[in-house]
Amino acid sequence: MNRRRFLKGSGSTLMGTLAMTSMPIAILAPSRSWALELQTLDAHQGEVLLRLTRHIFPHSTLEDAVYALVVKDLDSASADSGVKGMLADGISHLDDRAGGDWLGLDDERQLMHVRAIAGSDLFRKVQSTAVVSLYDNEMAFRHFGYGGEKGDAGYITRGFNDLTWLPDPPASASGPVPGANS
Repeated sequence: MNRRRFLKGSGSTLMGTLAMTSMPIAILAPSRSWALELQTLDAHQGEVLLRLTRHIFPHSTLEDAVYALVVKDLDSASADSGVKGMLADGISHLDDRAGGDWLGLDDERQLMHVRAIAGSDLFRKVQSTAVVSLYDNEMAFRHFGYGGEKGDAGYITRGFNDLTWLPDPPASASGPVPGANS
């Protein structure tokens, strides 16, 4: 039995396995397997939304389990029949554009179709949901090196300058650091 047939037969559950290549997520995960029970979307819709989110916000080292949080929020939003219909129509359109099975295409061809639907209701809904769902959670914080809220004292003395994945701004772009001896 292949994965697609298993997912179709398993009802409305989106499932995956952590690759354990991302140590911060592996620390937070209770096991290598994860599952997301969908309330309104079916498994195919959930899988399409997960892949679509990966194409819109590509992070090759970020686990699918983090992207599944976007699907979870879209599933919750689908309790509204208008949202559910819009997502279903958008996914059907994406499948139709791909000759019936967008998930069956390779990454390059999937991305070609994603670019073609940029600006559509489906694309905008996934994009706007993912901006919050994908980046505002403990697993993403750990993956990207964000320390999270440090309390009322903020970051001036605790982690303010520990960002390593962006270039250092010029000194002229930074104001004075309170309490720093110059």
